[in-house]
Amino acid sequence: MKTIKVLIVMAIVAIASVPAQAQFKFGPKLGLTVNELHFNSSTFNSDNRAGFTAGAMLEFTMPVAGWGFDASVMYVRRNTQWLENNNVTKDNRDYIDIPINLKWKINIPLINNIVRPYLATGPSFSFLTSRKSMAGAYNNRKFDTAWNFGFGLELFKHVQVGASYGLGMTKALKTVGATGSAGVSGRNRYWTVTAAYLF
Repeated sequence: MKTIKVLIVMAIVAIASVPAQAQFKFGPKLGLTVNELHFNSSTFNSDNRAGFTAGAMLEFTMPVAGWGFDASVMYVRRNTQWLENNNVTKDNRDYIDIPINLKWKINIPLINNIVRPYLATGPSFSFLTSRKSMAGAYNNRKFDTAWNFGFGLELFKHVQVGASYGLGMTKALKTVGATGSAGVSGRNRYWTVTAAYLF
């Protein structure tokens, strides 16, 4: 929680210090996710499973340099399926996800008003809203963090289409109790493809 408070304070300070010519935009954002749990045991084999995400995004950008930030509040459904000793387990997890990215819109003269590529990276904080316990031997963690690496295109200064890869930094799921697989944990690994319209 201390980390979240520090990041919130840093974001407020950054926004307060942005010059007046910075461009602020806000709008809806939705997309698809492909999630996989990366386990610390070779006896678990996880498949890629599709889910979805929807929410809103705020962005501000320095017009000349192209540097800026974006922050989103998203509802995310992460579907997972894995194989353990020939037994299939399915887990559908719902999160409120808050990604905060440093973003660079690449300046290409003559076509910036039509299409502009961008790169983005930053942390994502996920809060579990669905059930915590499942199948008796597994617990979904209430809080999860990841680091995102993304790229995309801005079209006509309003539409943004992007893709990002999330690298889980904390355990999203772990075994509990005295089971044969005690001590096993999994971290989220996911691709997200989104489209946003910013006003």
